[in-house]
Amino acid sequence: MKFIQKKLSLRPYSRGFHLITGEVEAGIPEIKDIQAGQLQVFIQHTSAGLTINENADPTVRKDFETFINDMIPESYPRFIHTYEGPDDMPAHIKSSLFGSSVTIPISKGKLALGTWQGIYLGEFRDHGGSRRLVMTAMGE
Repeated sequence: MKFIQKKLSLRPYSRGFHLITGEVEAGIPEIKDIQAGQLQVFIQHTSAGLTINENADPTVRKDFETFINDMIPESYPRFIHTYEGPDDMPAHIKSSLFGSSVTIPISKGKLALGTWQGIYLGEFRDHGGSRRLVMTAMGE
């Protein structure tokens, strides 16, 4: 069994959902040597998240952003953790709902995502800055 671990710093993204599949693949090219295995991608932040969904139509990402903001509004009057601004606590909740990692099968040296699937970064802060990922590939 082979294990490869790489760190990747993403450029700062605006608030919303962004496809990062290409950046992940470029950040760990060693997956080409794995015939069967998996890749875990973990984000080292509590105000951004990762998920897998539609990679073709950008309106899906816009609808994600609209829905999650309606579900967890910044105007919620009972938040007390607001030291870093009104988007702070909502970002933590969104991060917990979406999660901090995704796992993707590797098959014949490629990520075995479905035809219309891609890895999303959910950036939940107005000014989140660069985000760090830890990617661990394992397999044979």
